[in-house]
Amino acid sequence: MEAISAASLFFVVGVILFAARVAGGLARRLGQPRVLGELLIGVILGPTVLDLLHAPLLHGASLEPIIKYLAEIGVVLLMFLVGLEVNLKELAQVGRVGVLGGVLGAIIPVVLTVPVMLLFQYEFFPAVFAGVTLAATSVSISAQVLLELGILRTKIGNALLATALVDDIVAIVLVSLTIAIGTSSSATLDISGLLGIILQMALYLVIGFLIAWFILPPVVNWVSSQPYLAQNYGIPILALMIAMLFAWSAEALGGVATITGSFIAGVGLSRVKHHAKQEIENVVSSLAYVIFVPIFFIDVGLSTNLAIFPLSALPFALVVLVVAVVSKIGGCGWGALLGGFNRDESLRLGVCMVARGEVGLIIASLGLTMDVFHRESPIFSVLFLVILVTTLMTPFLVRMIFPSQGAVPQVAKG
Repeated sequence: MEAISAASLFFVVGVILFAARVAGGLARRLGQPRVLGELLIGVILGPTVLDLLHAPLLHGASLEPIIKYLAEIGVVLLMFLVGLEVNLKELAQVGRVGVLGGVLGAIIPVVLTVPVMLLFQYEFFPAVFAGVTLAATSVSISAQVLLELGILRTKIGNALLATALVDDIVAIVLVSLTIAIGTSSSATLDISGLLGIILQMALYLVIGFLIAWFILPPVVNWVSSQPYLAQNYGIPILALMIAMLFAWSAEALGGVATITGSFIAGVGLSRVKHHAKQEIENVVSSLAYVIFVPIFFIDVGLSTNLAIFPLSALPFALVVLVVAVVSKIGGCGWGALLGGFNRDESLRLGVCMVARGEVGLIIASLGLTMDVFHRESPIFSVLFLVILVTTLMTPFLVRMIFPSQGAVPQVAKG
Protein backbone atom coordinates (compact mmCIF):
# COMPACT_ATOMS: atom_id res chain seq x y z
CA MET A 1 0.00 0.00 0.00
CA GLU A 2 1.21 3.48 -0.83
CA ALA A 3 1.49 6.29 1.70
CA ILE A 4 -1.47 8.59 2.18
CA SER A 5 -1.74 11.19 -0.56
CA ALA A 6 -3.26 14.57 0.31
CA ALA A 7 -4.91 14.72 -3.10
CA SER A 8 -6.40 11.22 -2.64
CA LEU A 9 -7.71 12.22 0.78
CA PHE A 10 -9.30 15.38 -0.65
CA PHE A 11 -11.00 13.29 -3.32
CA VAL A 12 -12.42 10.75 -0.86
CA VAL A 13 -13.62 13.36 1.64
CA GLY A 14 -15.21 15.35 -1.18
CA VAL A 15 -17.06 12.29 -2.48
CA ILE A 16 -18.19 11.37 1.06
CA LEU A 17 -19.54 14.85 1.84
CA PHE A 18 -21.31 15.13 -1.53
CA ALA A 19 -22.84 11.67 -1.22
CA ALA A 20 -23.94 12.32 2.38
CA ARG A 21 -25.63 15.58 1.44
CA VAL A 22 -27.48 14.12 -1.56
CA ALA A 23 -28.53 10.92 0.22
CA GLY A 24 -29.51 12.76 3.40
CA GLY A 25 -31.59 15.27 1.44
CA LEU A 26 -33.33 12.49 -0.47
CA ALA A 27 -34.11 10.68 2.78
CA ARG A 28 -35.67 13.82 4.26
CA ARG A 29 -37.73 14.29 1.09
CA LEU A 30 -39.08 10.77 1.60
CA GLY A 31 -39.94 11.54 5.22
CA GLN A 32 -37.01 9.65 6.74
CA PRO A 33 -34.13 10.94 8.91
CA ARG A 34 -30.93 12.03 7.19
CA VAL A 35 -28.95 9.38 9.02
CA LEU A 36 -30.81 6.64 7.15
CA GLY A 37 -29.81 8.05 3.76
CA GLU A 38 -26.22 8.51 4.91
CA LEU A 39 -26.02 4.93 6.15
CA LEU A 40 -27.40 3.51 2.92
CA ILE A 41 -25.11 5.57 0.70
CA GLY A 42 -22.23 4.51 2.92
CA VAL A 43 -23.05 0.89 2.16
CA ILE A 44 -23.07 1.69 -1.57
CA LEU A 45 -19.72 3.49 -1.34
CA GLY A 46 -18.26 0.67 0.73
CA PRO A 47 -17.04 -2.80 -0.27
CA THR A 48 -20.63 -3.98 -0.65
CA VAL A 49 -20.90 -2.15 -4.02
CA LEU A 50 -18.29 0.44 -5.08
CA ASP A 51 -15.44 0.00 -2.56
CA LEU A 52 -14.49 3.69 -2.70
CA LEU A 53 -11.42 3.41 -0.47
CA HIS A 54 -9.85 0.90 -2.85
CA ALA A 55 -10.75 2.60 -6.13
CA PRO A 56 -8.04 2.45 -8.85
CA LEU A 57 -8.05 6.24 -8.94
CA LEU A 58 -6.43 6.27 -5.48
CA HIS A 59 -3.44 4.23 -6.69
CA GLY A 60 -3.40 2.04 -3.58
CA ALA A 61 -3.27 4.88 -1.05
CA SER A 62 -4.16 3.59 2.42
CA LEU A 63 -6.90 5.98 3.53
CA GLU A 64 -8.80 3.79 5.98
CA PRO A 65 -6.92 4.93 9.11
CA ILE A 66 -7.34 8.66 8.53
CA ILE A 67 -11.01 8.28 7.59
CA LYS A 68 -11.46 6.34 10.83
CA TYR A 69 -9.84 9.17 12.80
CA LEU A 70 -12.06 11.77 11.13
CA ALA A 71 -15.08 9.58 11.92
CA GLU A 72 -13.90 9.32 15.54
CA ILE A 73 -13.90 13.11 15.79
CA GLY A 74 -17.48 13.02 14.49
CA VAL A 75 -18.49 10.58 17.23
CA VAL A 76 -16.89 12.70 19.94
CA LEU A 77 -18.59 15.88 18.71
CA LEU A 78 -21.93 14.10 18.32
CA MET A 79 -21.91 12.83 21.90
CA PHE A 80 -20.74 16.23 23.13
CA LEU A 81 -23.79 17.80 21.48
CA VAL A 82 -26.04 15.12 23.02
CA GLY A 83 -24.69 16.03 26.46
CA LEU A 84 -25.14 19.72 25.72
CA GLU A 85 -28.88 19.11 25.22
CA VAL A 86 -29.34 17.57 28.67
CA ASN A 87 -31.94 19.44 30.73
CA LEU A 88 -32.22 17.98 34.21
CA LYS A 89 -35.22 20.16 35.06
CA GLU A 90 -37.26 18.64 32.22
CA LEU A 91 -36.05 15.20 33.28
CA ALA A 92 -37.27 15.82 36.83
CA GLN A 93 -40.74 16.80 35.57
CA VAL A 94 -41.44 13.33 34.23
CA GLY A 95 -39.62 11.72 37.13
CA ARG A 96 -40.50 8.08 37.55
CA VAL A 97 -41.56 7.41 33.96
CA GLY A 98 -38.33 8.77 32.51
CA VAL A 99 -36.06 7.00 34.98
CA LEU A 100 -37.82 3.63 35.07
CA GLY A 101 -38.53 3.61 31.33
CA GLY A 102 -34.98 4.59 30.49
CA VAL A 103 -33.29 2.16 32.86
CA LEU A 104 -35.44 -0.86 31.99
CA GLY A 105 -35.40 0.11 28.31
CA ALA A 106 -31.60 -0.13 28.36
CA ILE A 107 -31.21 -3.21 30.58
CA ILE A 108 -33.90 -5.52 29.15
CA PRO A 109 -32.32 -5.58 25.63
CA VAL A 110 -29.04 -6.71 27.20
CA VAL A 111 -30.76 -9.36 29.31
CA LEU A 112 -32.64 -10.79 26.30
CA THR A 113 -29.88 -10.44 23.70
CA VAL A 114 -27.10 -12.26 25.57
CA PRO A 115 -28.84 -15.67 25.80
CA VAL A 116 -29.88 -15.43 22.15
CA MET A 117 -26.27 -14.77 21.12
CA LEU A 118 -25.04 -17.66 23.26
CA LEU A 119 -27.71 -19.91 21.74
CA PHE A 120 -26.21 -19.16 18.31
CA GLN A 121 -22.76 -20.22 19.59
CA TYR A 122 -21.20 -16.75 20.01
CA GLU A 123 -18.78 -15.96 22.82
CA PHE A 124 -19.92 -14.23 25.98
CA PHE A 125 -18.11 -10.88 25.60
CA PRO A 126 -19.30 -10.19 22.02
CA ALA A 127 -22.78 -11.27 23.16
CA VAL A 128 -22.75 -8.71 25.98
CA PHE A 129 -21.44 -6.00 23.68
CA ALA A 130 -24.18 -6.78 21.15
CA GLY A 131 -26.74 -6.44 23.94
CA VAL A 132 -25.26 -3.12 25.00
CA THR A 133 -25.44 -1.95 21.37
CA LEU A 134 -29.16 -2.73 21.32
CA ALA A 135 -29.60 -0.95 24.66
CA ALA A 136 -29.20 2.37 22.87
CA THR A 137 -31.99 4.34 21.25
CA SER A 138 -32.35 7.29 18.87
CA VAL A 139 -34.78 9.88 20.14
CA SER A 140 -34.40 12.06 17.04
CA ILE A 141 -36.31 9.61 14.86
CA SER A 142 -39.46 9.46 16.97
CA ALA A 143 -39.20 13.10 18.03
CA GLN A 144 -39.33 14.13 14.37
CA VAL A 145 -42.54 12.14 13.85
CA LEU A 146 -44.16 13.46 17.05
CA LEU A 147 -43.27 16.99 15.97
CA GLU A 148 -44.96 16.40 12.63
CA LEU A 149 -48.02 15.09 14.48
CA GLY A 150 -48.00 18.20 16.70
CA ILE A 151 -47.65 16.27 19.97
CA LEU A 152 -43.96 16.50 20.80
CA ARG A 153 -44.50 18.99 23.66
CA THR A 154 -47.23 16.91 25.29
CA LYS A 155 -47.06 14.45 28.17
CA ILE A 156 -45.93 11.58 25.95
CA GLY A 157 -43.44 13.79 24.08
CA ASN A 158 -41.76 15.03 27.27
CA ALA A 159 -41.67 11.48 28.59
CA LEU A 160 -40.01 10.34 25.36
CA LEU A 161 -37.26 12.95 25.63
CA ALA A 162 -36.60 12.17 29.29
CA THR A 163 -36.71 8.39 28.82
CA ALA A 164 -34.32 8.61 25.86
CA LEU A 165 -31.93 10.73 27.91
CA VAL A 166 -31.86 8.21 30.78
CA ASP A 167 -31.58 5.36 28.27
CA ASP A 168 -28.55 7.00 26.63
CA ILE A 169 -26.85 7.62 29.98
CA VAL A 170 -27.36 4.00 31.06
CA ALA A 171 -26.17 2.74 27.65
CA ILE A 172 -23.02 4.88 27.86
CA VAL A 173 -22.27 3.58 31.37
CA LEU A 174 -22.87 -0.01 30.21
CA VAL A 175 -20.61 0.31 27.17
CA SER A 176 -17.92 1.99 29.27
CA LEU A 177 -18.04 -0.79 31.85
CA THR A 178 -18.08 -3.47 29.15
CA ILE A 179 -15.09 -1.98 27.34
CA ALA A 180 -13.18 -1.51 30.59
CA ILE A 181 -13.68 -5.16 31.54
CA GLY A 182 -13.18 -6.54 28.04
CA THR A 183 -9.93 -4.68 27.40
CA SER A 184 -8.38 -5.64 30.73
CA SER A 185 -4.77 -6.69 30.26
CA SER A 186 -5.32 -9.65 32.56
CA ALA A 187 -5.72 -12.97 30.84
CA THR A 188 -8.20 -13.96 33.51
CA LEU A 189 -10.13 -11.29 35.30
CA ASP A 190 -10.59 -12.16 38.98
CA ILE A 191 -12.88 -10.45 41.46
CA SER A 192 -10.22 -7.99 42.63
CA GLY A 193 -9.40 -7.07 39.04
CA LEU A 194 -13.08 -6.53 38.27
CA LEU A 195 -13.53 -4.39 41.36
CA GLY A 196 -10.44 -2.39 40.39
CA ILE A 197 -11.87 -1.68 36.93
CA ILE A 198 -15.25 -0.68 38.37
CA LEU A 199 -13.55 1.54 40.95
CA GLN A 200 -11.41 3.24 38.29
CA MET A 201 -14.43 3.87 36.10
CA ALA A 202 -16.57 5.05 39.02
CA LEU A 203 -13.88 7.46 40.21
CA TYR A 204 -13.51 8.89 36.74
CA LEU A 205 -17.26 9.30 36.29
CA VAL A 206 -17.69 10.97 39.68
CA ILE A 207 -14.66 13.27 39.39
CA GLY A 208 -15.39 14.00 35.74
CA PHE A 209 -19.01 14.96 36.43
CA LEU A 210 -18.01 17.09 39.43
CA ILE A 211 -15.44 18.99 37.36
CA ALA A 212 -17.84 19.35 34.43
CA TRP A 213 -20.75 20.40 36.61
CA PHE A 214 -19.10 22.80 39.05
CA ILE A 215 -15.89 24.03 37.41
CA LEU A 216 -16.50 24.21 33.66
CA PRO A 217 -19.57 26.53 33.70
CA PRO A 218 -17.92 29.29 35.81
CA VAL A 219 -14.78 29.13 33.66
CA VAL A 220 -16.69 29.39 30.39
CA ASN A 221 -18.98 32.10 31.79
CA TRP A 222 -15.94 34.13 32.87
CA VAL A 223 -14.34 33.76 29.42
CA SER A 224 -17.60 34.87 27.81
CA SER A 225 -17.51 38.06 29.91
CA GLN A 226 -14.01 38.98 28.68
CA PRO A 227 -14.28 40.53 25.18
CA TYR A 228 -10.62 39.98 24.35
CA LEU A 229 -11.03 36.23 25.06
CA ALA A 230 -14.56 35.68 23.77
CA GLN A 231 -14.17 37.36 20.39
CA ASN A 232 -13.30 35.43 17.22
CA TYR A 233 -15.08 32.25 18.34
CA GLY A 234 -13.24 32.12 21.66
CA ILE A 235 -16.06 30.36 23.51
CA PRO A 236 -16.67 27.57 20.94
CA ILE A 237 -12.92 26.99 20.65
CA LEU A 238 -12.71 26.62 24.43
CA ALA A 239 -15.66 24.21 24.34
CA LEU A 240 -14.00 22.10 21.65
CA MET A 241 -10.78 22.00 23.67
CA ILE A 242 -12.75 20.82 26.70
CA ALA A 243 -14.61 18.15 24.69
CA MET A 244 -11.39 16.77 23.23
CA LEU A 245 -9.52 16.76 26.56
CA PHE A 246 -12.42 15.05 28.31
CA ALA A 247 -12.57 12.47 25.51
CA TRP A 248 -8.85 11.82 25.97
CA SER A 249 -9.12 11.62 29.75
CA ALA A 250 -11.97 9.12 29.58
CA GLU A 251 -9.80 6.55 27.83
CA ALA A 252 -6.40 7.47 29.28
CA LEU A 253 -7.44 8.00 32.91
CA GLY A 254 -10.82 6.35 33.31
CA GLY A 255 -10.36 3.32 31.11
CA VAL A 256 -13.71 4.02 29.45
CA ALA A 257 -14.83 5.04 25.97
CA THR A 258 -13.86 8.47 24.63
CA ILE A 259 -17.53 9.25 23.98
CA THR A 260 -18.14 9.06 27.73
CA GLY A 261 -15.76 11.95 28.32
CA SER A 262 -17.19 14.16 25.59
CA PHE A 263 -20.72 13.43 26.82
CA ILE A 264 -19.77 14.46 30.37
CA ALA A 265 -18.20 17.66 29.03
CA GLY A 266 -21.40 18.43 27.15
CA VAL A 267 -23.54 17.87 30.25
CA GLY A 268 -21.37 20.30 32.22
CA LEU A 269 -21.44 22.98 29.53
CA SER A 270 -25.23 22.68 29.29
CA ARG A 271 -25.26 24.90 32.41
CA VAL A 272 -23.38 27.88 30.94
CA LYS A 273 -25.09 31.19 30.21
CA HIS A 274 -27.65 31.09 27.44
CA HIS A 275 -25.73 33.20 24.92
CA ALA A 276 -22.55 31.18 25.47
CA LYS A 277 -24.42 27.90 25.10
CA GLN A 278 -26.08 29.13 21.90
CA GLU A 279 -22.73 30.09 20.40
CA ILE A 280 -21.23 26.72 21.34
CA GLU A 281 -24.19 24.86 19.87
CA ASN A 282 -24.19 26.86 16.64
CA VAL A 283 -20.48 26.54 15.94
CA VAL A 284 -19.97 22.95 17.10
CA SER A 285 -23.14 21.78 15.32
CA SER A 286 -22.00 23.40 12.09
CA LEU A 287 -18.54 21.87 12.37
CA ALA A 288 -19.92 18.46 13.31
CA TYR A 289 -22.83 18.11 10.89
CA VAL A 290 -21.12 19.72 7.91
CA ILE A 291 -17.93 17.63 8.03
CA PHE A 292 -17.31 15.06 10.73
CA VAL A 293 -20.69 13.45 11.52
CA PRO A 294 -21.46 12.64 7.84
CA ILE A 295 -18.01 11.08 7.58
CA PHE A 296 -18.82 8.94 10.62
CA PHE A 297 -22.11 7.64 9.22
CA ILE A 298 -20.60 7.02 5.79
CA ASP A 299 -17.64 5.27 7.42
CA VAL A 300 -20.01 2.82 9.11
CA GLY A 301 -21.09 1.77 5.62
CA LEU A 302 -17.49 1.70 4.43
CA SER A 303 -16.75 -0.76 7.25
CA THR A 304 -19.64 -3.03 6.31
CA ASN A 305 -19.51 -5.59 3.50
CA LEU A 306 -23.02 -6.92 3.05
CA ALA A 307 -21.93 -8.63 -0.17
CA ILE A 308 -20.31 -11.37 1.90
CA PHE A 309 -23.15 -11.56 4.42
CA PRO A 310 -23.83 -15.29 4.73
CA LEU A 311 -27.41 -16.34 4.05
CA SER A 312 -26.97 -18.87 6.81
CA ALA A 313 -26.88 -15.92 9.25
CA LEU A 314 -30.28 -14.63 8.12
CA PRO A 315 -32.28 -16.57 10.76
CA PHE A 316 -29.90 -15.17 13.38
CA ALA A 317 -30.48 -11.63 12.05
CA LEU A 318 -34.26 -12.07 12.13
CA VAL A 319 -34.16 -13.35 15.71
CA VAL A 320 -31.97 -10.42 16.80
CA LEU A 321 -34.34 -8.00 15.07
CA VAL A 322 -37.35 -9.45 16.92
CA VAL A 323 -35.45 -9.29 20.22
CA ALA A 324 -34.42 -5.68 19.50
CA VAL A 325 -38.00 -4.58 18.90
CA VAL A 326 -39.68 -6.60 21.66
CA SER A 327 -37.08 -5.79 24.32
CA LYS A 328 -37.25 -2.06 23.75
CA ILE A 329 -41.05 -1.89 23.63
CA GLY A 330 -41.32 -4.23 26.61
CA GLY A 331 -38.55 -2.63 28.68
CA CYS A 332 -39.55 1.00 28.17
CA GLY A 333 -43.25 0.16 28.29
CA TRP A 334 -42.89 -1.76 31.52
CA GLY A 335 -40.91 1.08 33.08
CA ALA A 336 -43.52 3.62 31.99
CA LEU A 337 -46.29 1.42 33.41
CA LEU A 338 -44.46 1.22 36.74
CA GLY A 339 -43.93 4.97 36.58
CA GLY A 340 -47.64 5.75 36.38
CA PHE A 341 -48.57 5.68 32.68
CA ASN A 342 -51.58 3.65 31.59
CA ARG A 343 -51.22 0.72 29.18
CA ASP A 344 -51.84 2.72 25.99
CA GLU A 345 -49.38 5.46 27.00
CA SER A 346 -46.77 2.87 28.00
CA LEU A 347 -47.11 1.02 24.70
CA ARG A 348 -46.76 4.25 22.72
CA LEU A 349 -43.67 5.27 24.64
CA GLY A 350 -42.12 1.85 24.06
CA VAL A 351 -42.77 2.04 20.32
CA CYS A 352 -41.18 5.49 20.17
CA MET A 353 -37.97 4.03 21.61
CA VAL A 354 -37.48 1.24 19.04
CA ALA A 355 -35.10 3.07 16.67
CA ARG A 356 -31.43 2.53 17.51
CA GLY A 357 -30.08 5.13 15.06
CA GLU A 358 -26.84 6.98 15.63
CA VAL A 359 -26.19 5.95 19.25
CA GLY A 360 -26.45 2.27 18.39
CA LEU A 361 -24.10 2.80 15.45
CA ILE A 362 -21.57 4.55 17.67
CA ILE A 363 -21.50 1.62 20.09
CA ALA A 364 -21.44 -1.00 17.33
CA SER A 365 -18.58 0.82 15.62
CA LEU A 366 -16.64 0.85 18.89
CA GLY A 367 -17.02 -2.91 19.00
CA LEU A 368 -15.60 -3.19 15.49
CA THR A 369 -12.76 -0.74 16.16
CA MET A 370 -11.75 -2.57 19.34
CA ASP A 371 -11.99 -6.00 17.65
CA VAL A 372 -14.83 -7.13 19.89
CA PHE A 373 -16.57 -8.15 16.66
CA HIS A 374 -14.15 -9.88 14.31
CA ARG A 375 -14.48 -8.75 10.70
CA GLU A 376 -15.04 -12.31 9.50
CA SER A 377 -17.91 -12.68 11.96
CA PRO A 378 -21.43 -11.66 10.84
CA ILE A 379 -22.22 -10.02 14.20
CA PHE A 380 -21.44 -6.46 13.10
CA SER A 381 -23.32 -6.87 9.81
CA VAL A 382 -26.31 -8.27 11.70
CA LEU A 383 -26.28 -5.37 14.16
CA PHE A 384 -25.91 -2.92 11.29
CA LEU A 385 -28.96 -4.42 9.56
CA VAL A 386 -30.98 -4.37 12.79
CA ILE A 387 -30.09 -0.71 13.39
CA LEU A 388 -31.07 0.14 9.82
CA VAL A 389 -34.37 -1.73 9.97
CA THR A 390 -35.40 -0.38 13.38
CA THR A 391 -34.54 3.14 12.21
CA LEU A 392 -36.63 2.65 9.09
CA MET A 393 -39.62 0.98 10.73
CA THR A 394 -40.01 3.30 13.74
CA PRO A 395 -41.64 6.26 11.89
CA PHE A 396 -44.26 3.91 10.46
CA LEU A 397 -44.90 2.27 13.83
CA VAL A 398 -45.20 5.63 15.59
CA ARG A 399 -47.68 6.94 13.02
CA MET A 400 -49.71 3.73 13.31
CA ILE A 401 -49.95 3.69 17.10
CA PHE A 402 -50.79 7.35 17.68
CA PRO A 403 -54.36 8.46 16.94
CA SER A 404 -54.76 11.22 14.39
CA GLN A 405 -54.36 14.57 16.13
CA GLY A 406 -55.55 16.75 13.27
CA ALA A 407 -52.49 18.91 13.83
CA VAL A 408 -50.82 20.98 11.18
CA PRO A 409 -47.55 19.24 10.31
CA GLN A 410 -44.43 21.01 11.48
CA VAL A 411 -40.98 20.74 10.03
CA ALA A 412 -37.99 19.94 12.22
CA LYS A 413 -34.33 20.49 11.53
CA GLY A 414 -32.27 17.66 10.15
